[in-house]
Amino acid sequence: MSTRYPAPLRPGDRVGVTAPSSGVDESVRERLTVAIRTVEARGYEVVVGECMDGAGHVSAPAADRARELTGLLTDPRIRAVVPPWGGETAIDLLPLLDWDALRAAEPTWMVGFSDISTIITPLTLLTGVATVHGNNLMDTPYQAPEGLLTWLDIVMMEPGTTFTQTPPGRHRAQGWVDYKTSPEVREFTLDTPGRWQRLDGDGDVHVEGRLIGGCVETLCNLAGTPYLDTAALAAPEGLLVYVEACEDDAATICRALHGMRLAGFFTGANAILVGRTRAPGIASLTQEGAVLDALGGLGVPIIADVECGHVPPYLPIVNGARGRVVHTRDRDELTQTLA
Repeated sequence: MSTRYPAPLRPGDRVGVTAPSSGVDESVRERLTVAIRTVEARGYEVVVGECMDGAGHVSAPAADRARELTGLLTDPRIRAVVPPWGGETAIDLLPLLDWDALRAAEPTWMVGFSDISTIITPLTLLTGVATVHGNNLMDTPYQAPEGLLTWLDIVMMEPGTTFTQTPPGRHRAQGWVDYKTSPEVREFTLDTPGRWQRLDGDGDVHVEGRLIGGCVETLCNLAGTPYLDTAALAAPEGLLVYVEACEDDAATICRALHGMRLAGFFTGANAILVGRTRAPGIASLTQEGAVLDALGGLGVPIIADVECGHVPPYLPIVNGARGRVVHTRDRDELTQTLA
């Protein structure tokens, strides 16, 4: 399946906001307002859907969330859809989405990470439409460090564009911003130095492939189903598979990765990128050890501490794009081509 890329956004285009998983509690609504204004400052019109309630673990009943998301993704007036953030159970939408309508519609950018992986990764695999695994709407006011981009930068790009991101070599290891008390925050606190590391051995890595991946805790529940069949990409150049852990301990992540491998998720991978995480280990197993236990036998480079997960800053990855990873003693970079 060839990747289909949405048309680049231009001033005046509409961006849809809906919560396919968790909505926004009233206590952090001011941050939502700040995020919407950030998108509007790019010249876009923001259309906020009805499925945004943050009182429970989901924003609305599954049927309503599926209907609203399908409607936004198939509305020719909406050029991108971005949820406020992830959540817990977006998985209940998958059998309710109108996949035929999504395949037939002109491609629309969909953005997000964490539980939103549950939707955007199958969306690319089942329809061929590129999606952006990157900062959600509530994270959008953050200014990307030098060398990185935001989803707002990517959705402006023409098909065929090539761009390279180089991480800043620093990340946030301590704490989180409280949007209740600091709704206007726009700069990352990057308190700790750290580069990518190769887990499977030594030596430089220069490798290419089609990019696909997401959050381990959510995607593992789709392993072995039609929603997570990476063979659908049919990439003769092979795959670059990225995974990241949010909060589960190392034993849980280890089991999840084993299951995903047995289901074929990593088949055809030329390399595996692992997001930096603050998820805990257990007495006899670290998070890095969990990755090696499950995936070390694949015989491909495994590069950890990539900025594609829950630890700021964020390095957005386009599902379906052609990627090239370089990891050497002096350089870490990911190049993506929208082709």
